[in-house]
Amino acid sequence: MSTSNSASPQSVWRATGLAAVSFVAQRIVSNLARWIVVLVRAPRARPARWSAAAFVAVALTVAVIIAMMFFVDTMASDWARHLPTSLIDIADEITNFGRSGWFLYPLGFLLLCVAAVMTPSLPPMAQGTLALLAARLGFLFTAIALPSLFATIIKRLIGRARPYVGGHDDPFLYLPLIWRPEYASMPSGHATTATAAAIAIGAIWPHSRLVMWLYALIIMLTRVVIDVHHPSDVIAGALVGVIGALLVRRWLAARRLVFAAGDLRPFPGPSWRRLKAVARGLRAGSAASVKV
Repeated sequence: MSTSNSASPQSVWRATGLAAVSFVAQRIVSNLARWIVVLVRAPRARPARWSAAAFVAVALTVAVIIAMMFFVDTMASDWARHLPTSLIDIADEITNFGRSGWFLYPLGFLLLCVAAVMTPSLPPMAQGTLALLAARLGFLFTAIALPSLFATIIKRLIGRARPYVGGHDDPFLYLPLIWRPEYASMPSGHATTATAAAIAIGAIWPHSRLVMWLYALIIMLTRVVIDVHHPSDVIAGALVGVIGALLVRRWLAARRLVFAAGDLRPFPGPSWRRLKAVARGLRAGSAASVKV
């Protein structure tokens, strides 16, 4: 009986597939590491100073939040509890679109795709187009993820009770550092995500601002309607989302990424024509076929 030293076709295909996956994974990790280095490099410019109006707006918002805790929150909870069940059910469905995953999962997937195809063998035009795309995707991801993460942590440290805790609303019931969902009312994470997305997407595409802020306001309202947040919670969440996204924009502008330092306007991004040309070239499997 003879034995064959040759590998079976299945084992060859398996080994080839594993090698290909390992190669792509290494490229993704390498590109992500390179982008992070660029993101945290020393500033190359000084963004425009915060205006006095911005500080006044923040101070007034904080004052409104405090006033709401005394004069609005309890009334809003009582109002929400007397709404028709059908309206509450609709709001309960809509509010799910305020979860950060609706933005972060697609953005993260697209970033990984760009990292997987970015290679020095591509022609300069293709590399530049993908770099511009990666920078914008990275801004959107970071500007939404960081404020949302901050809200997730700080709300559990604050420990404010949700309106439904105890069977009646007590806007001054707190259990700090308890890390329980029912004591994680302020700030609203959904409001943080929605407003951060409105700021970030509106910064890249100014024409989308009206739609994005309408979306953010609807999400904020649903949190009160379903009685899981006080009005002061959603305003606080909105403040966190706005400030967080603006800080990320200024961070990139200081490094001349995505935004100009002088006026914080976005640099021109890759056109659809170029993106389609790069995509056609990648699909064809030949970098030389990428043309404009």
